[in-house]
Amino acid sequence: MAGGAASPYMTRMSASLTIKICGLSTPATLSAALDCGADMVGFVFFPPSPRHIGFAQARDLAAITGSRALKVALSVDADDVYLDEVVAALSPDLLQLHGRETPGRVAAIRARYGLPVMKALGVSTQADFAPLSAFEEVADRILFDAKPPKDATRPGGNGHAFDWSLLRARAFHKPWMLSGGLNCESVAAAIAATRPPGIDVSSGVETAPGMKDPALIEAFMARARAAQAALGSAPKTA
Repeated sequence: MAGGAASPYMTRMSASLTIKICGLSTPATLSAALDCGADMVGFVFFPPSPRHIGFAQARDLAAITGSRALKVALSVDADDVYLDEVVAALSPDLLQLHGRETPGRVAAIRARYGLPVMKALGVSTQADFAPLSAFEEVADRILFDAKPPKDATRPGGNGHAFDWSLLRARAFHKPWMLSGGLNCESVAAAIAATRPPGIDVSSGVETAPGMKDPALIEAFMARARAAQAALGSAPKTA
């Protein structure tokens, strides 16, 4: 792979809790996330989403980010032609696949771009963990998100949580992140209940769909760091 031991993904990981602010689309909110010490900043390349950005925006936001955080490109069942443009515009450190991509497709994308890949899995019941082992074989990181409502037009960013107790007594062989329904009020309980290596927030730091709020980003980051510190031990990785 092009990354290897010296890649930003491998070298710029938080020593405790990795925090990702996803769905950023403006210089002001991106700067707020960076100033608060976000480990990852996510950019959505999925037109149905209110957080979708174009390629010109991506280039501008990538320039602002620099090496201050890992750049994550989120896509949903994208083909190679579209992903080529995403990678060219953003130069991401990590590709997040948030659709119905199969393990084979995940492996192919990882090989094509030489970049780490995070696969999102929607969770509602224990049965939803059935494909986990196959994805752990080909992905570098797993994101557990709430399954969207049946009438949803996008697979994530819907503001719903799933039953965190489903994560208990499970063995994970790759780093993972918790998403779905996280906000300033719920993040401490989520961290205490699941002890995740990483968390991912999007709608939980917005005042309206797609409209991030710098004050909410700051509050979320502070509460997440405080909750992790209160645990007094390392997060659960396996």
